[in-house]
Amino acid sequence: MVMYLSGADENIGLKNALYSKYFNLETSAKIDLQWFGPEDEGRTEDATEYKLRKAREEGKVAKSADLTSAIVLIFCITGLAAFGSGMIEGMRDMMIYFYSNAVELDPVSSPEAGIAALTYFVKIALPLASVAFVAAFTGNVFQVGFQFSSKPITPDPSKIIPKFGKWFTRSFMSAEAGFNLMKSIVKVLIIGGISFVNIRMEFDQIVSFISIPFLHAFSTLAGIAFRIMLEAAIAMLAFAILDYRFQKKQHLDSLKMSKQEVKEERKMTEGDPLIKSRLRERMREIMTRDMIRKVPEADVVITNPTHFAVVMQWDKSKMAAPMVTAKGQDNMAFRIRTIAKDNNVPIMENKPLARALYAEVEVGDTIPEQYYQAMAIILAEVFRMRGEKMEAV
Repeated sequence: MVMYLSGADENIGLKNALYSKYFNLETSAKIDLQWFGPEDEGRTEDATEYKLRKAREEGKVAKSADLTSAIVLIFCITGLAAFGSGMIEGMRDMMIYFYSNAVELDPVSSPEAGIAALTYFVKIALPLASVAFVAAFTGNVFQVGFQFSSKPITPDPSKIIPKFGKWFTRSFMSAEAGFNLMKSIVKVLIIGGISFVNIRMEFDQIVSFISIPFLHAFSTLAGIAFRIMLEAAIAMLAFAILDYRFQKKQHLDSLKMSKQEVKEERKMTEGDPLIKSRLRERMREIMTRDMIRKVPEADVVITNPTHFAVVMQWDKSKMAAPMVTAKGQDNMAFRIRTIAKDNNVPIMENKPLARALYAEVEVGDTIPEQYYQAMAIILAEVFRMRGEKMEAV
């Protein structure tokens, strides 16, 4: 590969030599200049419904971990308020049990200590753990709905060797990295500010803990901590909603497509336009041949007289009413009239009826009732010409 640079003619050779020296352009270790181009260049089209659905099936959805965490935190704080007294009683009973039976219990030779510890642990932790599980499930369903996919946890050998350039750009030089940094700083400031305000308000009471009973001090401190956690959880929930909107925008941006990708997808889902046009043309040819074949079998051809031709057939034993077996306009009408003349099929001129039947009745359908009278007059004339007696339509 040879690189030419704009500039004065006398400098071209020198510049090529310098680039060949430092980039080794004429050796086997060549540099693909596309490495330095933006990866998403040309992706200006919004993702189609098909691509959004495929991404969802693969587990690629817009989801904020902060929103789920905030919901879990609020649920757990609410559960702590509801089950806190029972948890404290459970811990007290556990301490009394183990201290009272410390001499008799042998954790090595007797399974009683392990069973008791497991029983107390389940009794203390299960209510809050259940609330946390329900909160995490609710938080995810709220964001992405009911969607299960094993794709994200399926082993992928291509991920063993990460793309360092892409990872570095996304982690340190992208809008997402800047937003995550700002988000972390804001969360620290919010939680720190809430903690500072609450502790400042109760500072005199906290200082007096040294001179009041332990249980009273513990209760007061627990109340302050609970208030801090609740206010912080509400603030984090409000902040997480903004994060969810950002994550959704990033998700949609990551799925944007180029115009060429949209065209290829349309071909895949709707079919190649060239193939579809050929199929339509082929169907028209088949239909035309079928209609032409039915003209000699018709009872009458109703014309405009030059623009439209409608081929009619009437068989009382098989049809409830006269049927349109073929129709055509302009050139096709001319062909129908020509074939009808060659096969001695009567041609009757009736401009209003020909136009109406061509516009309203499809090939293979019987005529509507409002045209029975006009059709009966035409068929009566046809049968009179043949010397036959016509049955009532």
